[in-house]
Amino acid sequence: MLETSARLLRLLSLLQSRRDWSGPELAARLDVTPRTVRRDVDRLRALGYPVHAAPGTTGGYRLGAGAALPPLLLDDEEAVAVALCLRTGAGGSVAGIEETSVRALTKLEQVLPARLRHRVQAMQAVTVRPRTAGPVVAQEVLTVIGAACRDHEQLRFDYLDHDGAASRRTVEPYRLVHHARRWYLLAHDVERADWRTFRVDRIEPKAPTGPRFTPRELPEDAAEYVAKGVTSRAYRFQAGILVHAPAHAVVTWDGFATVTELGEDLCELRTGFESLESLAVYAGLLGVEFEVMEPPELADVLAAAAARLIRAAGRTGPRVSPASR
Repeated sequence: MLETSARLLRLLSLLQSRRDWSGPELAARLDVTPRTVRRDVDRLRALGYPVHAAPGTTGGYRLGAGAALPPLLLDDEEAVAVALCLRTGAGGSVAGIEETSVRALTKLEQVLPARLRHRVQAMQAVTVRPRTAGPVVAQEVLTVIGAACRDHEQLRFDYLDHDGAASRRTVEPYRLVHHARRWYLLAHDVERADWRTFRVDRIEPKAPTGPRFTPRELPEDAAEYVAKGVTSRAYRFQAGILVHAPAHAVVTWDGFATVTELGEDLCELRTGFESLESLAVYAGLLGVEFEVMEPPELADVLAAAAARLIRAAGRTGPRVSPASR
């Protein structure tokens, strides 16, 4: 009996690890006959696990979704990863998920072995969350957008741009990207016939979704495209700066720039601001040697700012202590 129970757990673990399995594959993994595999599958079904079977040479077994959530089997690393993600979700930027994350985490930690519980608690103890949080996004909005991305269905929504102007958009959604404490949607705008990046906290989806569309090839890596879009393309002035320092040594304000390594002591920084003066201040605070590639007028603004700073430095008088006043 114990051997059979252990084999059932092993079979369940295999079915959860991959979408499709053939009978001979499962039999080989479990070191039993295909007939024993069929009996074990029937036992799992009796326990509430919806195991689907397809006959024929191309058939096999698949663990489906049921009316109730059956127990999941997780290895050590998976259990730790889930626990840490639940802790993050309990204080994250998705509205309505905090309480459910805490409940799920409580259930998980009750059954974690001591060795794994100590690992999770150690990670939590040394992890520092940023003091400033991004905009909160409704869980339902992320779910609707995620399902449309998965099913390749057009999405209609009301949208507020950064100036507060409202518009109705119809898009082909592709990816949800979390960047600089904000959620973004990378999509192909149907009416504008171009790729666009949308702030999810400014999206109000409309039902129903659809129709289905044929997926296009992404312009580049989704995370990179969104990062470039929110750090440069969305602003009036975009700058390309050649920095004479390693990429890892360039300190940037979170979400304001992208850095591309060009060599051991050379990298390219791209950013954008609404004014050349703001760009000049940002470049001046890099703290390393750099050259302006574009826009050319930024060099004039930097020169004027440098002249003002030199004059200010020359006019600085001796410090007067409070006691001598």
